[in-house]
Amino acid sequence: MSDLSERAVVTRVPSLLDEPIKSVGRLDPVSVRPGTRLGVCLQAIRQSGMGDSVLVTGDDGRLLGVLTERSIFAELVGRDVDLDRPVDSLMNSTPNTLHLDQPVRDAIILMQTGRFRNVPLVDDEGMLVGVVRPQNILKFLAEAFPEELLNLPPRPHQRMQESEGA
Repeated sequence: MSDLSERAVVTRVPSLLDEPIKSVGRLDPVSVRPGTRLGVCLQAIRQSGMGDSVLVTGDDGRLLGVLTERSIFAELVGRDVDLDRPVDSLMNSTPNTLHLDQPVRDAIILMQTGRFRNVPLVDDEGMLVGVVRPQNILKFLAEAFPEELLNLPPRPHQRMQESEGA
């Protein structure tokens, strides 16, 4: 029988946070080549269902930049914008990235402090190998504690006064 206490769950979380990001799983990024028109990038974001960024890669697969939803709205809203403009003119050419061997903790910190929803994952040569999202990390953590999490109260300080049911 597993230990269902909050203490058991909380004491196992730090070791999970030190697991490498490659344990979490990753998504295929929405990527385009330099020179791609902004209109095409917006269409790619809409069609992806992931919704908030396009990663710009060179012909060799190296990450060159990121076009985020935030950048798009800051530049496009309320202005006459040329959607034929190349993505290079608006992308961040020094994006924050993580490596597959970095701990999950680093992804959480980057997502929290930078308010990133898609974090590009690169290998040692800067080749784009995927993207990690908060949903990937939440799923990873939840799968580590399926029974424990299902039995925790919605708020940790909550305690049931009596058993549910008859």
